[in-house]
This record gives sequence, structure tokens and C-alpha cells, in this order.
Amino acid sequence: MPDRLSADWPGGATRHLGLRLLPGEDLRGALSAAFAKAPEAAGYLATCVGSLDGARIRPAGRDDALEISGNLEIVALSGTFSADGPHLHIAVADSEGRVLGGHLLAGCAVRTTAEVVIGLVSGVRFLREADARTGYAELFMVRNDGQD
Repeated sequence: MPDRLSADWPGGATRHLGLRLLPGEDLRGALSAAFAKAPEAAGYLATCVGSLDGARIRPAGRDDALEISGNLEIVALSGTFSADGPHLHIAVADSEGRVLGGHLLAGCAVRTTAEVVIGLVSGVRFLREADARTGYAELFMVRNDGQD
């Protein structure tokens, strides 16, 4: 099993991928597809601003999706990308300024635009493995020098 790196792992070179998503595109699907096309095996969400026409999120402590309708502003989006899939959290605000957040699920259509920057890191690989302490598949980092 490869050595797991601690939070202070020496990062490799980072490049950035800028995206502008168009109305109707699924936010999670488009981000996953963009990462899948990159040669890097580790990525993170650097920034995102935009709007959604409704959202599907999974808040903390729930197993089901929360459906939010109406015009929404993306006020925060963060997370990581690996070959095992993305782990993304989103916060959206409605027309009254109320903010809700949770895990970003499929089914969040871009309303006007989503301007996104993904950081792509070489030299490491992000992966998800079961962690007995949490009961979830958690992020681990390994060197990606072709020897793994």
C-alpha cells in the first residue's frame, strides 16, 4: 500500500483550468468531465461564481437530497477531484439572501453562467479509501511518480 502523505505533503506543480459553463449545463457533471479530461490525478476547486436554476444538495446529517427551486447565486463552492470522483460542497443564496449548503449533487443546472477555476496538481494522486474512524471513504494523498 502506498505511503499516505500528511497535510504538509510537498505539492507538485500546479496548473489551472478555467471554465465558463453555459445555461443548462449540469454543474457537477461539467466539473467532473473537465477533470476527467486532464492528465493530472489530483485537483481542487480554486474558485467558482455564477448562478443556478434550482439546486440539489445533501446537507449534513441527511441521506436524501434537498431540492431548492428558483434562481440561486453560488456564494461558495469548494472541494477536491480524484479518479474516485469529486467531493464538492456548495452554498447557494436565494432572492431573499437566505443561504443553504451541503454536498453538491447532480441536477444543478447553470442559470446564466458559472465561472470556474480548477487547480490541477502533478506529482500526487488523490484517492478515496474507507476510513474506519469516520465510516466514509476519505481523501488520501499519495506520490504519483509512476511507482505507485
